[in-house]
Amino acid sequence: MELSNADMARVLTQALPYIQKYDGKTVVIKYGGNAMIDEELKSAVMCDAVLLAAVGVRVVLVHGGGPEITATLQRMGKESRFVGGLRYTDRETAEVAQMVLAGKLSKDLVAAIGRHGGRAVGLCGMDGGLFEARKKQSDTDLGFVGEIAAVNTAVVEDALHSGYIPVIATVGTDREGNVYNINADTAAAALAGSLGAENLILMTDVRGLLKNPGDESTLIADVGIASLPALIEQGIVSGGMIPKCECCATAVREGVGHTVIIDGRIPHSILIELFSDKGIGTLFH
Repeated sequence: MELSNADMARVLTQALPYIQKYDGKTVVIKYGGNAMIDEELKSAVMCDAVLLAAVGVRVVLVHGGGPEITATLQRMGKESRFVGGLRYTDRETAEVAQMVLAGKLSKDLVAAIGRHGGRAVGLCGMDGGLFEARKKQSDTDLGFVGEIAAVNTAVVEDALHSGYIPVIATVGTDREGNVYNINADTAAAALAGSLGAENLILMTDVRGLLKNPGDESTLIADVGIASLPALIEQGIVSGGMIPKCECCATAVREGVGHTVIIDGRIPHSILIELFSDKGIGTLFH
């Protein structure tokens, strides 16, 4: 549908208060799910990031890439191993994760942003000591799966100050130089807190947190983080939504202004969330 000039002017004037609100503020976007696979959705996300940067928003894009890692391992003839439903990461798999995330995916996204007229730079947690990692503590040994011990934002701040969109792959090293694959949601939340971000956006393949997982009309528009344990106990927050919601809660506790889970299957969902009255998805506060 084409908009008339008057309609376009009306849209822009309605967005003006939000553009002013986010001018000079940091927004961390965790990019993942179907929006990384579908080319039309990928293009929309890159366009959104470039537009935000153009109106003065300090955009940071954090990405995962589990399906790409799995596909690369398969091409190498290496079978993925899972322990309790979680991928076991041996040293070779950690090196593959570094190659795929920091080598291929990060640079592909930098190039995509460039095609939309933006300026981006690919980084990973190993650059400038961004993510100091340690072995993730869990009931089962997951190998070189890491969690963040410390965040040093200097390299990200330098990129933002120079007018670049940092595109960050979530691999890091410990003090002995071991490489760890780090969950992208966790990394995005830690980074948003350390940067004092105004907003953390987690892109998923669902509308947000649903009271009834099978019914998208039961979207819960906002969640107070104090109620999260009860929602988990009731089974409303379950499965893969538990770590995502816990990441949002962590970011709120660390001072991030807003954290939200949005549906990345909706084109330009980032702009809808930031530049409209009602937003989209589930807001945590």
